[in-house]
Amino acid sequence: MKNRLSLTAACMLLAFGFSLSAEAKEPIRTLDLRKWNHIEMKDSMQVLRMWDELHAVASLQGIVNRKSPRLYIRYVRNQNGTDVDDYWWDKYRKKGEWLEGKDTLECKSVEEAVMQFSNELHGMVVYDSHVPSTSNVASTVAGVEKLVAVCYDTSPQSLFTQLKKKGLKVKCWLVNPDGSSLFNGKGLIPGTQIPSTGSTKADPYVWAMEKYLKTGKCNPRYAAYYIDQFWRRMPQRTAANHHQLTNHDFFVSKGAFFFDLSPWSDEPATDAPWQADSLDTHLLKSLLLENYRQNKGRHFCYIGGFPAWAFKYTRHAGGKHEDVATEWEFSRIISAYNAFKDADAIALGALANASFWQHFPLKKKYSQKWTDTKTLKDKGYLNKNGKVDRNKKYVIFYVGDYDASSWIAQTTPFLWDEPNRGKLPLMWCISPVLAERVPMVMHNYRQTASDNDYFAAADNGAGYLLPGMLKEPRPISALPDGLNAWKKHCKKYYRKWGLTISGFVIDGEAPPLDNNGLDCYEAFSPNGIVPQKAPLASLHKDMPVLRSDYDIVDTDCKMAANVVMDRIRERNIPFHWFRAILKSPTWYKELHNELLERDEQIEWVDAPTFFELLRRFLKEEQEN
Repeated sequence: MKNRLSLTAACMLLAFGFSLSAEAKEPIRTLDLRKWNHIEMKDSMQVLRMWDELHAVASLQGIVNRKSPRLYIRYVRNQNGTDVDDYWWDKYRKKGEWLEGKDTLECKSVEEAVMQFSNELHGMVVYDSHVPSTSNVASTVAGVEKLVAVCYDTSPQSLFTQLKKKGLKVKCWLVNPDGSSLFNGKGLIPGTQIPSTGSTKADPYVWAMEKYLKTGKCNPRYAAYYIDQFWRRMPQRTAANHHQLTNHDFFVSKGAFFFDLSPWSDEPATDAPWQADSLDTHLLKSLLLENYRQNKGRHFCYIGGFPAWAFKYTRHAGGKHEDVATEWEFSRIISAYNAFKDADAIALGALANASFWQHFPLKKKYSQKWTDTKTLKDKGYLNKNGKVDRNKKYVIFYVGDYDASSWIAQTTPFLWDEPNRGKLPLMWCISPVLAERVPMVMHNYRQTASDNDYFAAADNGAGYLLPGMLKEPRPISALPDGLNAWKKHCKKYYRKWGLTISGFVIDGEAPPLDNNGLDCYEAFSPNGIVPQKAPLASLHKDMPVLRSDYDIVDTDCKMAANVVMDRIRERNIPFHWFRAILKSPTWYKELHNELLERDEQIEWVDAPTFFELLRRFLKEEQEN
């Protein structure tokens, strides 16, 4: 008996070892889709074909990359003309890097890529090109059922026709097989006993919530807020890749619920003006509440995406609300239900291959050093009595915005790689939760950082939410306090990435942080926070709290210096925080030189120096 068991165990080990070996030797399939960067965007048929191919590939990637990195595409091009997917691929193909020596096979077409993995697919989910919301529902179904998302199109060269010819079956219809709309806004919602909402936009979401969300088939820890097929009506409004279909793959791999709903309850959704004013918002709150219930309030829902303000829900689209107000209202709502966003905002909103890169092997921990008394004295910031030199004017910039995986992946080639980085202390404010979708970017920053590059968290910690909406009594949701859950969530990320500063806390239209909120941040961000709604400067326990000041938007450094100097004159403390978005190290260097020419007492300092001096200054004020 003993020998027989040993023989069985040995056979199992051999089989397991063979399996591991086979997986390790499996080549990575690649697919070049960069042709879609060069189409005529006024041609609706070309736009439809591009949409269909990119959507199908993203859903395919989400399925086959779920457990290991197997399919990589080349598509995203940034505003400077860099092929972003090539950039990251080439970086990690180098000697000693993760993908060195990995065999690759190139797929020549989308059809070939799909059929290469056909044994792992259950078929197609086919959606209705005349009902925009069905495209998002198709991504939800794809992730749960292992189906490729395909638009209904019976023309001979369509993806739907070609895949059917190759034997791929339709397993889920979101349109009638004759091409007529399944969701028509009348009677009962198909497959349910629920009366129609009267809206062809809303009914597919209700159907998906009943069939996939409420039944627990979706993963409540993830959701995806990306524009639906409505994008095809006006693809030229912003960057051509802002259909964001390539962003879907990661969330398909996680089994997330996809949606595109207005956060405004005081007007109809601009893409569905026939609806009741609050219908979109009601659905948004319902799906957030369902995720909250399934997460039991202990875990946060990670939402990828951002309001598509150039297309929907703002004055740009015929609504009555401004862009930032829409951003904040969406943030306010999701925060009330323990959800945050990884904010793939317009202009740099496209990201590809996150389902592939999610398997990148990070180090266990990335550490950073704080400063000490001796260092501060050696730099001349403390006088002979060990007190803060108040004759100096300490300046720091929030180097942002890096609260979006897409933004940091696209900007690295022309901002982080800029030759003047490292010549001036900069506080790079990056959300640590971006490590979920772009771990290779986060690792690269830490491996290539200079002594002058220091990292703090972006708004508002490990994800973008409005923390004032976490405290009881909670507006909108009336749910129990979420601060302890937020503290636990953020601690994990701050610990891994060596973060002790939250470089900016957006309060928006939410209540300000009270003592409980400050206690929450002090637990994971003990060296400082910079909220919008706070006294000018204060200590909470030992954590310095500095109210945020101006955004510096001027690209001309002389104009920017005028604003900085005006603010320095108006503030009655020697500590001055400013925020700039997507400015280059060269811009900061030129601004620094311009400021020094105007006032030799200005000290442009690193983050540990700034916040440690602020802490000591505030303690001195208390003693006085």
